[in-house]
Amino acid sequence: MNDQASSKSMRKVAMTSLAGTSIEWYDFFIYGTAAALIFPRAFFPSDMPEMVALMAAFGTFAIGFIARPIGGVIFGHFGDRVGRKKTLVSALLLMGVATTIIGLLPTYAVMGAAAPVILTVLRFIQGLAIGGQWGGAMLLVTENAPANRRGFYGAFAQAGAPCGLILANLAFLIVSASVSDEAFLEWGWRIPFLLSVVLIGLSMYVQLHLEDTAAFKELQEHNHPDETTTRQRSPVLEVIQTHPREIVLGAGAFLSVQVSFYVLVAWVVAYGSNQMGLGLSRDLMLMAVLVASVVQIPVLFMASSYSDRHGRKGVYIAGAVLLGLWSFVLFPLINTGEFVWIVLGITMGQVFVGLMYGPQAAFLAELFSTKVRYSGASLGYQLGAILGGALAPTVATFLWLEFGTIYVSVYMGVASVLTIISVMLLTETSGRKLT
Repeated sequence: MNDQASSKSMRKVAMTSLAGTSIEWYDFFIYGTAAALIFPRAFFPSDMPEMVALMAAFGTFAIGFIARPIGGVIFGHFGDRVGRKKTLVSALLLMGVATTIIGLLPTYAVMGAAAPVILTVLRFIQGLAIGGQWGGAMLLVTENAPANRRGFYGAFAQAGAPCGLILANLAFLIVSASVSDEAFLEWGWRIPFLLSVVLIGLSMYVQLHLEDTAAFKELQEHNHPDETTTRQRSPVLEVIQTHPREIVLGAGAFLSVQVSFYVLVAWVVAYGSNQMGLGLSRDLMLMAVLVASVVQIPVLFMASSYSDRHGRKGVYIAGAVLLGLWSFVLFPLINTGEFVWIVLGITMGQVFVGLMYGPQAAFLAELFSTKVRYSGASLGYQLGAILGGALAPTVATFLWLEFGTIYVSVYMGVASVLTIISVMLLTETSGRKLT
């Protein structure tokens, strides 16, 4: 009976984590889609050259990544001090409010230069929220999961990324199909942003219905009452001093995932639908990304389950090797302009990303001790995000315009090599006791 109750409780935690990360990533990703399709026209001067406006829009996109390590530091501190659940709730609320406000923000035609400035501030707030959310959602499942299924349950937090991307693309596709192009550009794009108000309700559910993790409660029980208030230093400073190698290598392990993911889900949409690129329809490119994201979800769980049985490093390195090689196949397939080949190119890229991203939650969690795990895992993850994902669309655009898409492939390949080296230098963590 106790085992059944424990299993039921674990499923509840896993599904709540999946729901929270899905909606949180939905909020983060709709900005990326809008940056490629809407923001160059809506929030920048109409006389600005198209490619300059696109680069500027992707620049505001990058601001969210710059904020992510800061969010990881802030939320990591409180997550290791006051608990995983309370910190996660705060991050969900922050994201829900910021994204809803973007949906209400007047355009450049109404507010002038203030519009892109406010948009950038709100994107920064989104970055703070996602920087704090990932650690809380990931630890909610991994610290509660049995050691031999930590990878599998950690994949529920990871699956929020492709699920959020699917929801974001579906939202834009449905709205785009429901209104005229003029209406879509004028007000229809706002609807996906306003829908994020749901996240505020979900944060209340987490606050009222979930307990904090077993590992954190055990840590609190072993602390003397005066120890909690006089603890040496900030968890962030402590983890930087005690685990610098793990933070740096954890960030390196994330490089290939981030560079390739944002090329595959954001940049290819702009490249495919831009008249200087392939000049294909916006909906065709969004649909291709959607199909690839659907296929990636089961891959995340299969790779994570495999890592529980055979170790994290092997499947992670395999994903990086395959992705590095596939990056040189990707653009010849996309450049055919044929939907089937575009879908194949993006889908296989997402499959290889999934081999790494699935086991990553357990892998990073197992690198750090309980009292600094929120801070350490968040720092490694978010530093990898800013180094890999923040400038990926901007760098890809520059390389394409200056040298051609072959150099975008080289960019992805170099990121894969750095990831392979980082993972090889880390120790195997599968089955490790969380202390």
